Amino acid sequence: MHFEARLNELPRHLQSLLQSNSPETSATTETSAGGLSRRSFLKMATASGFALGCYPLLATAQDAAKAPSGLKATEQPGAFVQIAKDGTVTVTINRLEFGQGVQTALPLILAEELDADWSKVKFANGSNHPAYVDPAFGMHLTGGSNTIAHSYTQYRELGARTRAMLVQAAATQWGADASALRTEKGFVVGPGGKKLGYGELAEAAMALPVPEKVTLKDPKNFRLIGKPTGRLDAQAKSTGTQDFGIDMHLPGMLTAVVARPPVFGAKLKSVDDAAAKAIKGVKAVVRVPTDRGGEGVAVIATGYWPAKQARDVLKLEWDLASVEKVDSVKQLASYKELAKQQGALKYNDDVSKIATAPHKLNAEFVFPYLAHTPMEPLNCTVAIKGDKAELWMGTQMPGLDGFAASATLGLKPENIAVHTQMAGGGFGRRAIATSDYVVEACQVAKAAVAAGLDAPVRTLWSREDDVKGGYYRPMHVHRADIGFDAQGNILGWDHVIVGQSIVGGTPFEGMMVKNGVDATAVEGMKEPYEMPMRLSVHHPKINVPVLWWRSVGSTHTAFVMETLLDEIAQTTKQDPVAYRLKLMGDKHPRHKAALELAVEKSGYGKKKLPAGRAYGVAVHESFSSIVAYVVEASIKNGQPKLHKVTAGVHCNLAVNPKTVEAQVQGAALMGLSMCLPGAAITLKDGVVEQSNFGDFVVPRITDMPQVAVHIVPSADAPTGMGEPGLPALAPAFANAVARLSGKRLRELPFKVS
Repeated sequence: MHFEARLNELPRHLQSLLQSNSPETSATTETSAGGLSRRSFLKMATASGFALGCYPLLATAQDAAKAPSGLKATEQPGAFVQIAKDGTVTVTINRLEFGQGVQTALPLILAEELDADWSKVKFANGSNHPAYVDPAFGMHLTGGSNTIAHSYTQYRELGARTRAMLVQAAATQWGADASALRTEKGFVVGPGGKKLGYGELAEAAMALPVPEKVTLKDPKNFRLIGKPTGRLDAQAKSTGTQDFGIDMHLPGMLTAVVARPPVFGAKLKSVDDAAAKAIKGVKAVVRVPTDRGGEGVAVIATGYWPAKQARDVLKLEWDLASVEKVDSVKQLASYKELAKQQGALKYNDDVSKIATAPHKLNAEFVFPYLAHTPMEPLNCTVAIKGDKAELWMGTQMPGLDGFAASATLGLKPENIAVHTQMAGGGFGRRAIATSDYVVEACQVAKAAVAAGLDAPVRTLWSREDDVKGGYYRPMHVHRADIGFDAQGNILGWDHVIVGQSIVGGTPFEGMMVKNGVDATAVEGMKEPYEMPMRLSVHHPKINVPVLWWRSVGSTHTAFVMETLLDEIAQTTKQDPVAYRLKLMGDKHPRHKAALELAVEKSGYGKKKLPAGRAYGVAVHESFSSIVAYVVEASIKNGQPKLHKVTAGVHCNLAVNPKTVEAQVQGAALMGLSMCLPGAAITLKDGVVEQSNFGDFVVPRITDMPQVAVHIVPSADAPTGMGEPGLPALAPAFANAVARLSGKRLRELPFKVS
């Protein structure tokens, strides 16, 4: 978010902003993998309040530099590689696995340099230990499609260091020169072909000094990286044996559910819990603080069902007078008025030629709030033992969540252990600066202790809790005024965006809001096309919690850019592909390669489509990767239908092409979800009107189109793929529908009559 968790959701903006704003570093200043000095990072982070959550981790991680090897904790194999006597290699991942495939990709990268036997490679989840921070950001983070981009070299070096230590252990045992030995598929091979298995050498090898400098393989010698590889978690997931955070079970564990306020931030007037306490299995009913200054009631029981039954019979009276009660209809009207005024400027090019342009285009776009709705709703298990606590959950930011738990429980940060569990999706919802669901679970666990309950407590969210529980993709309104000539040359583009800031009021604001503009709101605007643009933004403050949603700002900016450009091409009677290539010029070869690959593989311009079908095209970069779509769509009984999707992908080196394919397929389906009627979160009198999949639509299997994914060959360092497949799908679909209906779509989800 990311983020990717994206977050889904900390986007790549954090790294770029940190780097662009950092003072020069001296030759003696220690730098991170991202090029930012620790001193500069801390100086900036302190100014923004960010260091509150990160500094202890950074300080502890840097203490590793005192080790004999001179390496940071993130660079030492001890925390990442365990080799059993039978040669099984277990690789610990420094990220959350929630469907994107990092539990395979990171072990694959390490195993490549280790020369491990892939059939004996397994994975393990990491924690909030300092070794597992993102080596570029210096904080625990899964988001912004940064896992492979930031840890590719890290895991290659970890594998190479482990291999070097195994070779040295064999050389010592044989009394041979290490340079005369080689490795292959889990063995060190010596003179005359004699062999020692990694399992035989592991104990001695791991006791050796860790080499600082290692030589990495020439990519032409890769035997694992770049080859389509099945996922290590595929069997467990396909057989239903995979455990997720929600499956956590500890001896004596209790389960809690929380009755949260119907309007965000509201408090209780009165509680009648007599009927709830009478439910068999209920151990306690307690009032707890909830997110955004609100208050709720937690029911703690022996299992989820008695807890839910008890919550259902609570009689609660809420004080709603002091909180803003958002109404979506009124909110939209106010946004549209704001969009008529210039806001805080991101770009301020000269757009005066709009007034005299031969062609003018005026458009207004509306994008609703969207819920994340991962298959596994939020959950967090907390065990308090004296002055220590342990937490188990699927989290994109275990370090930040650990510090939030520390503050909530009143315990020292070093006494908080966060065990990252596999998560059933997240799309950004498990990466949040407020750590809302973690803080709430800690409040419940603390209340349980106060009530005399000495047991771990697992706080579970239902699907209804999840849909109504906040932190949505923000609602946005765009207004564009464009002038262009008969050749489609854009003479001026005046654009206003209205939407809440995701990072405003969070520790990230100081780094990600510049001149009043939240960087996540404008990503994807203008580039890669050459044009004069004035872009301004309004960030109204609304009582609806918002967060990154897979591919963040590109969820709406790509739709606006790619549908408007398509309309200009159509108005000036130009082929939409040729028009895009002309606007790109020669400065964007990766975009061009992705688009041309999608066009070639789809048959666009060559294959005649069946009657009633049309092509749609879009291309977009997000998180340093480019995905182009050529789709085939139709309209039946007034409803658009997506039949076929051909993707051209440029993510530089594809570590595991199978994972890239899966990510694009999944992202395309999630992109389709934005188009379906009913795929919106709305509010009335401050209350979210949707509650489950009956009234918040997601695609069904019958909606799934054929998806073919093609990857542009590249040997350059890999970029992200968790999020980039999403943004271009909706505009490509909309462009196809517009060609069939003759009407341009200005709103998501689609409204076609």
